[in-house]
Amino acid sequence: YDAHVHWCFDPAIFKRCPMSAPKFTTLGCRLNAYETEAMKELSAEAGLSDAVVVNTCAVTAEAVRKARQEIRKLRRENPDARLIVTGCAAQTEPETFAAMDEVDAVIGNTEKMQAGTWQGLAADFIGETETVQVDDIMSVTETAGHLIDGFGTRSRAYVQVQNGCDHRCTFCIIPFGRGNSRSVPAGVVVEQIKRLVGKGYNEVVLTGVDLTSWGADLPAEPKLGDLVMRILKLVPDLPRLRISSIDSIEVDENLMQAIATEPRLMPHLHLSLQAGDDMILKRMKRRHLRVDAIAFCEEAKRLRPDMTYGADIIAGFPTETDEMFENSLKLVEECDLTWLHVFPYSPRNGTPAARMPAVNGKVIKARAARLRAAGDNKVSAHLAAQLGKTHHILMENPRMGRTEQFTEVSFDVDQPEGEIVSARITGLRGTQLTA
Repeated sequence: YDAHVHWCFDPAIFKRCPMSAPKFTTLGCRLNAYETEAMKELSAEAGLSDAVVVNTCAVTAEAVRKARQEIRKLRRENPDARLIVTGCAAQTEPETFAAMDEVDAVIGNTEKMQAGTWQGLAADFIGETETVQVDDIMSVTETAGHLIDGFGTRSRAYVQVQNGCDHRCTFCIIPFGRGNSRSVPAGVVVEQIKRLVGKGYNEVVLTGVDLTSWGADLPAEPKLGDLVMRILKLVPDLPRLRISSIDSIEVDENLMQAIATEPRLMPHLHLSLQAGDDMILKRMKRRHLRVDAIAFCEEAKRLRPDMTYGADIIAGFPTETDEMFENSLKLVEECDLTWLHVFPYSPRNGTPAARMPAVNGKVIKARAARLRAAGDNKVSAHLAAQLGKTHHILMENPRMGRTEQFTEVSFDVDQPEGEIVSARITGLRGTQLTA
């Protein structure tokens, strides 16, 4: 036994000694959380031990600051472990993290999904693995990475069908962290969902960086609606299919048909709107105008009256005047938005928006507060409208589940976890319904 390299000698074979499993910390989006689960599998297969892995986010400068803060904290808590940094911030500014005394290795977004990377890290007792492994993400052409069977709750699984983004919104650094858009072929997606249904999952959520661009890089250039219809047709035992954040201007005819005709497609869409003023949308380099957003929301609700919307909205984008902000605020009512994700604008180095005339920080904070208040009012109205209705609720744990519109419902009596129960809504408890 060599205490330094943690290997035991056996007359027949070498065996890895039992060591502590790696600790993972995820910052940022749902896709990052998905990929953390994939990295857990890859690192376990490689035999990596005594390590801390931080999967970072780069969406704002504040996200990068929090990543650095979390790394310092984890180093204090784990002084003897190797500390590995990966994710979008590691991809966009590897030199920042490589320069930190707390960091032992920096791994790019492509490398983190490759088995060889983790095998190299696991064998690094001989010191041969490079400290920084970050290649040019724009040169990556293969489809989105490692598929896993079962990330999420015991009732809901998330399936990554797309990665990267071909658009260049002026506020966004993510394409430089994720690369250009790549799609997982429909057949691969269908087979994974069949496995998940076979394991007892009652809901699957399709995820990606720019989900509505799915298929553009595949033969015949299918659309997201084609994938949705194919899943629902070929996996008839899947009770519920949900799609995550979409760009409404890219929604295709088949997706609208699915919204209108497929009850297994859940009536909840999260929209990447960002603003409600045409000039700000142009300066963001978005591809829609406010009239497009309103028209989409009205049409989807006409096709599916129980449809609810969430949306991303940025408060205080550079050059935003009071009048421009009011247009974004009015969009909450005009699009009947319920679940708002409000982002106070903060400049991100390397983006065109960072060079535009900034809005005063106190003004940004006040505008964000007004948007959140409008969102809170819409949530309250949505919850009140459910009283007395019967919903089919997917139980995430024995006392809490979610409706078709993704609204939380609490129970005072245990329900079967992972099952879909039919229940009448009887009251409200904070931002939850009771049933």
